[in-house]
Amino acid sequence: MSSERRKPYPFDQIEPKWQAIWDERQIFQTPNSGEKNFDSRKPKFYVLDMFPYPSGAGLHVGHPEGYTATDIIARYKRMRGFNVLHPMGWDAFGLPAEQYAIKSGQHPAVTTRENVAKFKSQLKRIGFSYDWKREINTTDPGYFKWTQWIFLQIYNSWFNPKTNKAELIKTYRGKNPDEVRLAYVADVPVNWCPELGTVLANEEVVDGKSEVGGFPVVRRPMRQWMLRITAFAERLINELEGLDWPEGIKLLQRNWIGRSEGAEIDFKIENQDAKIRVFTTRPDTLYGGTFLVLAPEHSLVDLIVTEEQWPAVRAYREKTARKSDLERAELTKEKTGVFTGAYAVNPANSKKIPIWIADYVLLGYGTGAIGGVPAHDERDLEFAKKFDLPIVEVVQPTGKEPAIGFTGEGIAINSPIINGLTSAQAKRKIAAWLEERGQGKRAINYKLRDWLFSRQRYWGEPFPIVWESEPDGQHRKHRALDQTELPVVPPPLEDYKPTGTGEPPLAKAKDWIRYSKKAARETNVMPQWAGSCWYYLRFCDPWNDKRFVGEKAEKYWMGGPKPGGVDLYVGGTEHAVLHLLYARFWHKVLFDLGYVSKPEPFQRLVNQGIILGEDNQKMSKSRGNIVNPDDVIEQYGADAFRCYEMFMGPLEQMKPWSMRGVEGIARFLARVWRLMMSENQAGKWELSSAVQDVDLTKAQQKILHATIKKVTGDIESLSFNTAISQMMIFVNAFTTAELIPLSAMQTFLILLNPFAPHLSSELWENLKLPGQITEQPWPGYDEKFLIEDEVEIVIQVNGKVRDRMNMSIQASEEELKAAALANPKIQQLIAGKIVQKTVIVPKKLVNIVV
Repeated sequence: MSSERRKPYPFDQIEPKWQAIWDERQIFQTPNSGEKNFDSRKPKFYVLDMFPYPSGAGLHVGHPEGYTATDIIARYKRMRGFNVLHPMGWDAFGLPAEQYAIKSGQHPAVTTRENVAKFKSQLKRIGFSYDWKREINTTDPGYFKWTQWIFLQIYNSWFNPKTNKAELIKTYRGKNPDEVRLAYVADVPVNWCPELGTVLANEEVVDGKSEVGGFPVVRRPMRQWMLRITAFAERLINELEGLDWPEGIKLLQRNWIGRSEGAEIDFKIENQDAKIRVFTTRPDTLYGGTFLVLAPEHSLVDLIVTEEQWPAVRAYREKTARKSDLERAELTKEKTGVFTGAYAVNPANSKKIPIWIADYVLLGYGTGAIGGVPAHDERDLEFAKKFDLPIVEVVQPTGKEPAIGFTGEGIAINSPIINGLTSAQAKRKIAAWLEERGQGKRAINYKLRDWLFSRQRYWGEPFPIVWESEPDGQHRKHRALDQTELPVVPPPLEDYKPTGTGEPPLAKAKDWIRYSKKAARETNVMPQWAGSCWYYLRFCDPWNDKRFVGEKAEKYWMGGPKPGGVDLYVGGTEHAVLHLLYARFWHKVLFDLGYVSKPEPFQRLVNQGIILGEDNQKMSKSRGNIVNPDDVIEQYGADAFRCYEMFMGPLEQMKPWSMRGVEGIARFLARVWRLMMSENQAGKWELSSAVQDVDLTKAQQKILHATIKKVTGDIESLSFNTAISQMMIFVNAFTTAELIPLSAMQTFLILLNPFAPHLSSELWENLKLPGQITEQPWPGYDEKFLIEDEVEIVIQVNGKVRDRMNMSIQASEEELKAAALANPKIQQLIAGKIVQKTVIVPKKLVNIVV
C-alpha cells in the first residue's frame, strides 16, 4: 500500500516539490528597472515584514503570522498585475549572540550564520514567496558599510530651525559646529549593567534588572554618542497625519514624543548667583509653588546641598542609581525624597521655598527640575502631604469639585496679578509678565529625549570615528573617517567578556584601536536599532556597491502619490514606538539631504496580534507552551499551517493556538484535494472522473462569483479568516455535485493559491491547466450572477410552518398562492378541508387558513 494513504493528501511530497521548482526557476525574483524581464508598464507594490533577529531557538508559530499575511498579499498583487517587492533579511547584530560568545568562545559571526541558516530553512519550508536574491544581513560588511555611511551623513549635518530641516554642517555659521551636529558626544546618566558590560535602554531594564539575564542595573554617567532626534520632534508628530497607520500607534508615537506648551521659569537660589530653571505647562499656578524638586543627578545638587544634609542626599542618590527611569516614573509608587538644606525664591511672590531631591523627577525630562504646586498636581500633593509642605490653592474650580487636588482649568485665586482670570488667560498673562522681568519665557517642551546611540559591546557596527589628541595633549577631539575607509570592521577578539571598567570590549584590541600616532578609534559600537533604521531602502537595491541605494531603484520602489514609500509594512506591536520612530528620523535626515525621494518610509502599517499558547499564556520556554512550526508542518503540511495562521481570527487580534483548529483546516484542504482527485485501487491518486468541461449551473455560477467577490475584498482588507470561510462554503457547495465544472475549479485554485500555494499548484498541474498558476491573472466577478432573482417563501398552514419553496422575486400574489396550494405536502395537509382564506406576505410567506 502506498505511503500516501497515511496522509489525507500527499502534502509531504507536494510541498518539497513545489518549493524546489520555485527556487530552481526563481519564480519570485523581482528585477529592478533596466534589468532583464522588468516591465515598466506595471505598477509597483512594496510589501515588507519587520525582519527578524535570528535567535538560536528558531521560529515559533507566532513569528510567521505576519509573514503569512504579507505573502498572501504579495502573491495576490502579482496576479493583479503589480511588480511586487517582497524581500527578507536578518537583523543579526545583538546581545544574545555576544552572550553566547562569552560563554562558549564561539565568534558571534559563526553563531549568527548558524541561526540565519536555521531561520531561512524554516521560512522556506512554509513556502513564502520572498525574493531571496535580495536577502540582506545587518552583520555583513557590505551592508554595515552603508549603516556607517548614513551615520556619517547624520554626523556631518545639523538641524536648521529656520528651514526646519537637516543641512550639511558646512552651512552652519556658528563658532563651534560640534554644538549643533545631529550626532554628538555627551556625558549622560545611563542604565549600566556591569555583568553584561553594556548600557541598556530603559525598555531593556525590568524591575532594576537587565531583560537579558536578569542582572542588576545601576545608573551612572558615561560618555555616549547621542543623535539629536529631538530637533525633529515637531515633524515626527505632524507628519504622522498622511500615513495609513492605526490611530492607536499614532497616539503611542505622539505620547512618546510628548509635546507640551508652557513656560520656563527661573527660580533664584538663595545666597547664590545660580538659578534653577523649571518647565511647567501651568504657569498660571506659579503662586501656588511651595517647593522645588530636582532630579537626584542634577548638577546643581552638589553646589547647593548643605553639610548637614549631604549624608542623606548621598545615600538617596545611591539608592536612586539602582532604579530605571520607568520604575522612577511609576505613578502608583510611594513618593520618596530628601531635603537639600537649600532654598530658592518664588519669582511671583518672592517667598522662600525649600529645594528637595526626589526620584520621580527625571534629569532627561524638561530641565530635570519641577516646581511643586501641591494643591493642583496629584504627585506634588502626595509629596507635600508626606513631608508636611505648605499647600496653597490658586485655581478655583468652576464646578463643585474641591479646590485641593483639582488639576483642571478654572479661575485664578490667591494670585495677585492674575486673580479672576480664566486659566487660559492667566497662562498668557503670567508668561508675558515673567518675560518682561527676565524671569521666564514661553516654551514648548518634549518628553522625547535625544537618542542614546552607544553600546559597550563587541557585536555591533563600529563607529566610523577617530579621536585625535589636541595640541595641549590633555584633550581629544572626534573626527569622521573618510567614506573610502568604510567599512570599519570589528577586530577579531579571543575574549568577548566585558572589561568591567565601563570600557567596551573593543578596547582590548590595542592594535586595532591605534589608528595613527595621534589618533585612536572609537571603541563604542552602534545599537541594534542602527541596521533596522534603513534596511527597507537596501532591499530596493541590495547589491549596489556605489551607493546605499540607487536613485532609480529608490524612486521606483519607494515612489507613489503618498508620503510613505513602503506600501504595506507588517510587524509586531512591540516595535510600535522606537523602531518606527528611529527609522522615520533617519529617513527624514536622508530626505532633507536629498538622498531619498519621500519624506516617510512606511505608508501603511499593520500590527499583527500575538499568538498565545494553547494555555492562553504568552509562549515561552519557561511555560513549556512553545509550538514549533516544523512540528505542525510535519504532521499537517505547510499549507494547513499557513491557512490556520490566517483562519484563527482577525490579523490584529491576540488569539490562542489550537492544534484541533489546525486539524480542522487540514480536513478542509483534504476536501479540496478530493474534490478533484480520487484514489484508485492501487492507492495512487488520480484526477477524479467527476471533473468535466461542463457548464456551471445557475447556483454554481452564483457561488463562484460570490466567492471571487468575497475573497478579493477580504484580501484587500486583510480579512483573511473570512476569505477562508467563504472558500469553505464554495467547496461544500461543489462537494455534492455529480459533475465538477473544470472552469470553476480553475478559478477557485487561483483564489486559493495565495493561501495554499503548494496544493493549488499541484492541482493546477494535475488538471493540465495552461501555464503556471503563479502567472495567472486574478479573476473578476460579474454582478449579474449575484443578483437575487429568487426568494425562499415559507408555506404555513394555520400559522404553522409546513414547507418552503423557491419562487421568482417577481412572482405575483396569485402565483404565490397557486404554487403553495399545488405543493404536494400542502395538498396532503389540506385534503378534504375548505380553505377559508390565504394570507400572503410578498417575498416572505403564504399562510393557508383552513
